[in-house]
Amino acid sequence: MTQATSRWGLTVPLDGIPFPDQRRIVEELPDLGYTDVWSSEAGAADAFTPLALASVWAPTLRLGTAIVPVYTRGPATLAMSAATLASAAPGRFALGVGTSSDVIVGRWNGIAFDEPYKRARDTLRFLKSALAGEKVTHEYDTFTVDGFRAGLVADPVPPVLLAALRPGMLRLAGREADGAIVNWLSADDVRTVAPYVHDGGDGKEIVARIFVLPGFDTDTARAVGRRMIASYMNVPVYRAFHEFLGRSEEFDGMWRLWAEGDRAGALDAIPDRVVDDLVVHGSPDECREHLERYAEAGITTPVIALLAPGDPAPMIRALAPRR
Repeated sequence: MTQATSRWGLTVPLDGIPFPDQRRIVEELPDLGYTDVWSSEAGAADAFTPLALASVWAPTLRLGTAIVPVYTRGPATLAMSAATLASAAPGRFALGVGTSSDVIVGRWNGIAFDEPYKRARDTLRFLKSALAGEKVTHEYDTFTVDGFRAGLVADPVPPVLLAALRPGMLRLAGREADGAIVNWLSADDVRTVAPYVHDGGDGKEIVARIFVLPGFDTDTARAVGRRMIASYMNVPVYRAFHEFLGRSEEFDGMWRLWAEGDRAGALDAIPDRVVDDLVVHGSPDECREHLERYAEAGITTPVIALLAPGDPAPMIRALAPRR
């Protein structure tokens, strides 16, 4: 493990394995040097159930959501879900929230994806009060809460982190949350985004969810990476993020061909160097070294999102931090 971080995370649940069969792997993680497991919520598992299982299977791991959308649960329900898991695993849970995307919120859940910055800000302010056990009666810009007081208050109150991409959200994460959650950026990009978070003060955590494809040959890994990149970078929020990062020229061809309906041409237009920067691949040692570059650049909690053929256990062991 590098000197830059003492944390090393893994995304759960693991792909392709029934939940009960994941226990044997999760139980082993602390002995391997993993400190965290982080869940996500889009179109597969919900964010809280895998962490509840992990809290019992490996009682020393820290648990985090990366992320729960701020639109798809009502504010009170979100606070109750967080307080429940934080009470079940005292001091070991971090709530990561974010706006998600117009696809997940609008197309899949039928909820208007309006004013995402304000919705994130309002949710952070509500959660700060609600998780502390305060009675909340307030008309926020994007929702109103009338008389809610949580019947369950965790001790300690869990930290809340905000998923952020561009400067406005990154500053909001640093100013009104306990840190930021980032994804789909290179190790070098960390030096661009981290200062915006630290504008809000020292001690802010920055969690990065990083896609890792160990065990593939280079051509196969790049082919898989291109499909993943195209599926994300044509979502408006991610396109805007990479325009901010300065990748307009590298992605122009892909964006143009995708808009014209030429999917194969769009994939071919993504440069190898972009795939190699955004998707970690190679031997386990090469992947670990790439992950360590994220920590050296300012990520406090690198979280592996593993894409590996077959049983993931050998690769999880091989990617364990240096000790």
